[in-house]
Amino acid sequence: MKLGRILLLAAVLTLLPFTVKVFGSDFGSSQSLFTDIKATNIGDNLTVLIFELTNATNRSKTINEETVDASVSGSPGTGVLDFIPLFGMSTKNSHAYDGKGEVRKNQSLRGKMTVTVVGLKSNGDLVIQGSRSVGVGPNTETMTLDGVVRRRDVKADNTVDSYLIADATITYDGVGPSQHATKPGIVSRVLGWLF
Repeated sequence: MKLGRILLLAAVLTLLPFTVKVFGSDFGSSQSLFTDIKATNIGDNLTVLIFELTNATNRSKTINEETVDASVSGSPGTGVLDFIPLFGMSTKNSHAYDGKGEVRKNQSLRGKMTVTVVGLKSNGDLVIQGSRSVGVGPNTETMTLDGVVRRRDVKADNTVDSYLIADATITYDGVGPSQHATKPGIVSRVLGWLF
């Protein structure tokens, strides 16, 4: 008798998740009872692992050489002043320029933020959008992200790497005293514009 009650209790506990699923509002959706929950519908959340790294190098070299030789001479003088030539001139002009330039730019952005599925494409891809603002003292850092994610790129833990997002727009901006301190003053900006 006791064994029968234990087996009945075990059966009820085993079927309880399925019962909740059947009577739940999301019964019949594409998510299975035995799989991890991943973003599939509008309103679902998705965590993006942001790792962006850009390196750019631009090199240029210019070599310019120019040499001009000119020589003019005249005949000997005549008369009493025959020892003085009538005219004579010799000149040499040389110009050389060797210019080199190099511009390097390295940028990296790492972060983690959760976005919301705001739309579905006809092929099932997820249109995502989200923003995250963090205030530290008087400064506020804001990161915004939007793009398109393929369902198969979403991992089992409901995360996706930022480099797998199509048409991605990722912006990171800050507002506050520390941001103004890094900007050049108005005089420096005017002089930079003029020269």
